[in-house]
Amino acid sequence: MESSTPLIVSGLASGATFEVLAASAGRATPLVFASPHSGTTYPEDMGAAAGLSERSLRSAEDAAVDRLLDGATAAGAALIAGRIGRAYVDLNRAPGDLDPVLIADAPASAPPGAKTLAGYGVAPRLAGDGTALYARRLNLAEVRERIARVHAPYHAALAELMQAAHRRHGRAVLIDWHSMPARATGPNGPEVVLGDRHGAACAAALTRRLRVLFEALGWRVALNRPYAGGYATQIWGRPEEGFEAVQVELNRGMYWDEATGAPSAGWGRCRSGVARVVAALGEDFAA
Repeated sequence: MESSTPLIVSGLASGATFEVLAASAGRATPLVFASPHSGTTYPEDMGAAAGLSERSLRSAEDAAVDRLLDGATAAGAALIAGRIGRAYVDLNRAPGDLDPVLIADAPASAPPGAKTLAGYGVAPRLAGDGTALYARRLNLAEVRERIARVHAPYHAALAELMQAAHRRHGRAVLIDWHSMPARATGPNGPEVVLGDRHGAACAAALTRRLRVLFEALGWRVALNRPYAGGYATQIWGRPEEGFEAVQVELNRGMYWDEATGAPSAGWGRCRSGVARVVAALGEDFAA
C-alpha cells in the first residue's frame, strides 16, 4: 500500500490523512483493525531540522504494518490506516499530550505524562531513534492545527467504525496493530507484545486467544511489558459497554531491515503468520 520512500507534501487533500477499508461484502464481523503508525507522508509545514536524515525521520514508523494486514477485510475486519508519518503527529497519543519542552506556549493546566516528557507526545520532539526532530520550538497554534487536520479526523473515523460494529453486532473489538524495534526487547525478547491495559481493556478470553494464535506460529509472546496499550486502547477498552481493545506489537526484527528501510528475508514468513492469525480471528468472530 505504501512505497519505502517518504512523501513530502505541501498540502493535505481531503481524505489523504488516513484510509478506511470496509470488510468484504457478507463477511463483516465486530472486528476493527487499526494501523495508526504506518503512514509515510510528511507535510512540508512540519519544518523539521535541516540536517535530519530520512532514516531518523522515519525511525518511529510502524514500518509496513498495514501491508502485513492485507488479509484483514477478507477475514471480516474493517481496517483503518494512518497515512501521515508519526513524527508529524502521533495518532496513538491523546490530543492533550502536549510537550512543554517542544511547545513554547504549551498550557500549564495539566502535568504532562512520562512519555510526553520523554519527547513522545502528540507532537513528538524526538524521532524513534532519539534524534531531535526540530532545531526550533513549535507554537501551540501549529500543533493544534496538526491535531485538527490529522488526529481528529482519524479518531472520528475510528469512532464511526467502532460504533457501527457495535450497532450491528452488539459489540466492537479493536485490534490496534503496531511494531516495535528489535532493540526494544533484546535478542531473546518477545516477537509479539499484547497490551490489554493489564486486563482492563478487554475480556481475558480475547487476550488468551491472541496469545494462543501467535504462540502456535512459534513466536514468543509477552503481555503488557513493555507496551500495555496507548491512547486508542485506553479510549476503546471499555468491555463493560461492549467495546474491547487490544494493542499488538510485532517485533520489526522478524520482517524489516531497519538499516535499509525495506523488507528483510523474514518478510514472507511474518506476513504469512499474521495472515493466519487474522484468518483465525475472522473465523472466531464470524461464529
